[in-house]
Parts: sequence; C-alpha cells; structure tokens
Amino acid sequence: MKILLLNTYEHGGAGIACRRLHAALQSVGLQSGTLNSTYFSKWPFYAERLSFLPFERDKSVRFAFSLANFGHDLSRHPLVQEADVLHLHWINQGFLSLKGIEQLSKLGKPIVWTLHDMWAFTGGCHYSQGCDHFLQQCGHCPFLRRPGGADLSNRIWRQKKRKFPPNIEFVTCSEWLAGVARQSGLLRDRPVQAIPNPIDTKIFQPASADSRAALRLKLGCSPQDKILMFAAMKVSDERKGLSYLQQALGRLKQANPDLPVKILVLGKTDAAIESTLPYPVIAPGLIQAPAELATLYSAADAFVIPSLEDNLPNTVMESLSCGTPVVGFQTGGIPEMTSHLQEGYVVPQRDVEGLVEGIQWILNMNETDYEELRRRARKKVEQEYSNATVANRYLALYRRLLKYS
Repeated sequence: MKILLLNTYEHGGAGIACRRLHAALQSVGLQSGTLNSTYFSKWPFYAERLSFLPFERDKSVRFAFSLANFGHDLSRHPLVQEADVLHLHWINQGFLSLKGIEQLSKLGKPIVWTLHDMWAFTGGCHYSQGCDHFLQQCGHCPFLRRPGGADLSNRIWRQKKRKFPPNIEFVTCSEWLAGVARQSGLLRDRPVQAIPNPIDTKIFQPASADSRAALRLKLGCSPQDKILMFAAMKVSDERKGLSYLQQALGRLKQANPDLPVKILVLGKTDAAIESTLPYPVIAPGLIQAPAELATLYSAADAFVIPSLEDNLPNTVMESLSCGTPVVGFQTGGIPEMTSHLQEGYVVPQRDVEGLVEGIQWILNMNETDYEELRRRARKKVEQEYSNATVANRYLALYRRLLKYS
C-alpha cells in the first residue's frame, strides 16, 4: 500500500501536520511519500494572487481567501502515478486548482482530503470570521470589495459544487471542524470524519525536574519565576488573539504586582510587539527544530492560546505532550484537546477575565496538584494523538477505500 501526501508547503501548521503524519505512517510500516510545491514553478501562486487583487476588500484579506483558479497538473507526476491512495492536505496558493483536483480524480484512485481549515466548503475563505453563508450557498462575501449574490465567492462555491469528485473521502483534524463541515451546503451530503494530527511523543516529552531547572536557568529565569508561553507563526496575526493576551497579562500584573512572571514568545515578532507586554519577554524567534521546541515547552509553567480561529493547533498538542498545561479560549478543537480543569483551563472566546483566572489557577497550584495536571496533559496525548494511534486510524480508512481485508 503506497500513500502519497500532498501539501503546498513543508512549513506552516498544515505542513508540519503533514510531515508528522508521513512519519507516523512509516512507523506502522506503510510506504508513505510526500509531494509539495518546493520543486514546482511559482507562477501559479503569483497568477492566483494577482487575479484576486481586483476583488479583495483590502490587503488584510489577501491571503485569507483562495480562488484555486491556477495550479499544477500533478496527475502525470511519477509519485502520483505510483500511489495507491492520494492524500490531500492544504493544497492552496497555486499548488492544486479545482481543475487539478478533477484531474487527480480521473485517475480512479481513492482520494483522502484532510481539511486544516474551512476552505473546502466555503466560497474561498479559509476561516469565515463569523459569516455563515457557507451553510447554504456563498455570496455577499465580506472578504470582497463588491459583495453580491453572484460575486466571486458565489461563483467559486458553484464551481466546487460542480467539480468536487465523488471519490473524495473528507477528513477533518478536529470534531469541531467535522461538525461545521457536515452543516455546510457543499459537504452535508458527503461522508466527513474526524482524525486528529499525530505527534511524536518520544520527541515531545516532559523533561525531568533537573533538566527543567537547567532549561529555565539557561533562559535567564530564576527558580521563583513563572514562565507563560505564547506561540504563533506570526505573533501579530489577528486570529491568534495577541490583544487578548495583552489585556489578560495587564490585569494579572495589576492583581498580582509582585508575581515574578516572564513571557516566552515563539514566532515572528519584534520589539514593538514585545513592549506591549507588561512582563519581561524571552523571544527566541521562529523555532522549527522539534527537539528544541520540546525543551521550550518543558520549561514553561503554562501555555496560553487566546486564538479566535483555529482547528487543531499543533502548539496545544506539543505543549500537552511535554506535560505543560494549557489556558485558552473555546475555539475550534482546543476544548477537545484540553478538557476544562483536566489538562488546563478553557474559557469562552474573548473572556479576558477567564484567561486571567486560568493563569492564576495554574500558577497558584501546590506542587502535588500541578504535577498531577502535568501527568494528565501528557496522558491525553499518549492516548489520543500518538503516532501509532493516529496512523492506525488512517490505515483503517485506507484499507476500507482500497477494499483490503
């Protein structure tokens, strides 16, 4: 059984999840390969971006909406020809067009499509930002300069309705996204199941007490310091909720002026952003090496994720796998990963006071209760997100599609 995973980029949340699934499938003995845009011409990316310029509301939505009107014909690629199952992931920004998906379907091979955002069942947006037009038929799109009943989003929605092949099995990373997809006008009559992303629990694992103390010392923290961690590919991305973190930390400091807190920020940031946080900031930048990431999660006392839109964040899984509890909003799949008061603290979206309460709940714990919280966080990942667990769920899906006994 040869599985080919297709994803536009090696980096980004979907790229990381795709690479991890590739490794997980290999760990259970499957022949897994990957194909991405690295070795292809970039002209479809530029062509799609340029074709959207006359329609975009403003530049803030430039990469939040994809047309899939340009892409590569991958149907003749040797890896595609050899594969038994084609497994699509995030295929936007000029990698696969709607026509390209059709071309793959004509090969007659089973196609699995793991959705990492909402794009497959909208008229072009990756996250709808509260718009529910996709529940029926897109149009009057708030992302567009001139929204209307027959606007660009409506045309793309109708193209998807016509062109989506019948031999696609849709998978989502979270139960939340599966539930939304099943309500959508495009996928409500299609089978949709949820299978989470995997993580290598041998790499992302809790550090020993001595190692943890040494890591914190290396970061310039005293044994008394409390380390709160925040991470995003681009820290200023509005979806990641930095403004809510800023408010929560401001209130935390006001309520506990003597609490020695430091903020560990991972991702693309700058001095201006860091200056808006009321505590000293440790900012190592964008870290991609898994082992290095694991050490940073292990050093933190809590991971804070005030995201407003997210699916099944890799960051939450990484944190829990390292035994670091999570404080976050009830966004996307976050409540599935972090049960309230079990592996962390989860509050309604935009509830700043709730974030403060969650941070205080963790930081004020006695050592015994905190270690139990860390143990539960790790156990959740071992039971639900380990390589073997996730790979075997996909193996069962592939077998069914190929009618293997």
